[in-house]
Amino acid sequence: MTPEKIQPFVQMIEDAGFGLTVGEHAFDSDFYLAGDDRLRAKDLQDAFADDSIDAVVCSRGGYGCARLMPYLDLDAMAQSGKTFLGFSDITTLHLALNRRGLATFHAPMPLSFTVEREPWVWDSFLRALRGENPIVAEAPRGQTLTPGVAEGVVTGGCLCLLADSLGTPDPLDCRDKIILIEDVDENPHRIDAMVTHLLLADQIQHAAGIVIGEMTRSDEKSDESIGAKPWLEIVRDRLGGLGVPTITGFPFGHCKNMLTLPLGIRARLDANAGTLTYLEAFGGREGMKQRINGVME
Repeated sequence: MTPEKIQPFVQMIEDAGFGLTVGEHAFDSDFYLAGDDRLRAKDLQDAFADDSIDAVVCSRGGYGCARLMPYLDLDAMAQSGKTFLGFSDITTLHLALNRRGLATFHAPMPLSFTVEREPWVWDSFLRALRGENPIVAEAPRGQTLTPGVAEGVVTGGCLCLLADSLGTPDPLDCRDKIILIEDVDENPHRIDAMVTHLLLADQIQHAAGIVIGEMTRSDEKSDESIGAKPWLEIVRDRLGGLGVPTITGFPFGHCKNMLTLPLGIRARLDANAGTLTYLEAFGGREGMKQRINGVME
């Protein structure tokens, strides 16, 4: 990241009446990483520990969150009750914080706002910051893959990070949950491999419901020499026979226009109507602290 790239977000967030503090090492770089692991972890930990900060927003995704895990006090981060927003590589942190009771947000980031989005994308994001329902009426609905209605705590995120989490201290747990899945720049056969991994790990077949965004630019990476099967057909083949209410094309993740979606709280998936409706309020910082204390006990 560079200071220039976050300027559109800085302007938008300040115009909305919020103050913004940038982490000391936010613009560091180390080849494909955003700086030294320990320094990145310190910035994140310090943000959660600073009482003057109410929300922590990741500047971008990419790769490297998993490298931070040995250096973070995740219990303390969760117990702060703070709003935490991001997506893509940030999935790793969502899984860990949700497991400790902190509701977080699968949300666009400063890098996301360097390109033009529909106005409702920003509206959804601001609603989340204000503790309001971020599901806006202007956003499109999903398309039915498997009909049905399900309720459960929402979890998930970027497919490759979900698969990578298995076998770690903070793995994806699909049982009785509503699972969000999306990804970007993966070959269709890799989508097949990762979804199959979740099946062989005895995970996704136990979900209460499945919400699929899109596998952005996957079909463009198809290898015609081995048969270019579209990613949506792969998902239909792998997940369509589970009998789990499932929708595709829900607006979140790496798509052009995305909702901000809470993770770690209950929602109802109506796969017949293509809607996701949250059943719990975020609750604000103090309410979240009380919730987390119950989980940690």
